[in-house]
Amino acid sequence: MRQLPFQYAFRNLGRSPVRLTASLVGSSLVVLLVLAAGGFIRGMQLTLTQDVGLHNNIMILGTGSEEGVERSQIDASVEGIAAASIPGLKQQAGVIYASPEIHAALPVRENANSTKDLAAVMRGVRPVALLVHPEIEIIEGHSPRSGLDEIMVGEFTATRLGVPDERLELGNTLHFDNRDWTIVGRFAAPNTVMNAEIWIPLTDLQIATNRQATLSCVVVTLDKATFADTDLFAKSRLDLEVTAIPERDYYASIAAFYGPIRFMVIVTSILIASGGILGGLNTMYAAFAARVREIGMLQAIGFTRLAIVANLIEESVFAASCGVLIGAFLGVVLLDGLAIKFSMGAFALTIDAPVLLIGILSGLVVGLVGALPPAIRCLRLPISEALKSF
Repeated sequence: MRQLPFQYAFRNLGRSPVRLTASLVGSSLVVLLVLAAGGFIRGMQLTLTQDVGLHNNIMILGTGSEEGVERSQIDASVEGIAAASIPGLKQQAGVIYASPEIHAALPVRENANSTKDLAAVMRGVRPVALLVHPEIEIIEGHSPRSGLDEIMVGEFTATRLGVPDERLELGNTLHFDNRDWTIVGRFAAPNTVMNAEIWIPLTDLQIATNRQATLSCVVVTLDKATFADTDLFAKSRLDLEVTAIPERDYYASIAAFYGPIRFMVIVTSILIASGGILGGLNTMYAAFAARVREIGMLQAIGFTRLAIVANLIEESVFAASCGVLIGAFLGVVLLDGLAIKFSMGAFALTIDAPVLLIGILSGLVVGLVGALPPAIRCLRLPISEALKSF
């Protein structure tokens, strides 16, 4: 079979700037839509599974509150009792990795004169929390000090509150509990719900929430101890009314709770991506269907239908590949890391290797499949009719 040279397909791209632009825009939009949908699903999955740094952390919280630490209340003495009773907890320089914490969803305001409440997720902690949660990295300022009305905000706290990121720069304030709290630090905790939280000294949050005698949980880090040791402690101290659960399992249960929502997001994303692919196919169809006369001429000078189809596919895939590169570049630059707000805080769109691969393949599919329907339509016409068309 006599093949058309690849140069013919390549030179055809420049003969119609409008057709080339339509092909590039169509394949680029398909890639962007697929990357946005895939990045949304991937970002939510990584945040809710929260694998980073949780392999040895165990949460001790109130019995019956395993699915929501905000509802948990345990006695403040549990921290000291657990640290003394569970052998084999991790420690460094005499500091035992046992972090007493209060988790609370509280309304805050931008200033004392504002009337708009902003939904914030707060975590009251002591300095040991930075050891127990090693994924926390302070990127600006310092950790808040007790008694000075200081707070530290996460990388996505502004997204969670619905305010510009500049509003939470160091030195600015947020208003709650009838006073202003100064932002003295900013931290990052990628792919965790902590990234959208406000951290505040434990004692200060206890006073603000009137919980001087109770905590939400105690998070301990295992060294030589095992989960069985913490579970035995929880079950043997019936007077404390606590239960132990691996931190990873806790967030896995939260992810399971959001399963139906994730399923709806996946279905919606597939529909959006499918619409983008169909739109891209329609663009490719419009770009090639107008070339009936050219295809009739190629048949008239002796090229077979199979050779013509192969050449159209080469041209389509080459144009789509250029559009794919443009779409992938724009997706990585514009979408990767973009913060999205949801009920537990915020997460970032994640354009990692699997998502990028799916986006690239989708764009190439548009180029491969997009040339077939118009080619079939054009080749079905008799050569005499094809040569007369305009």
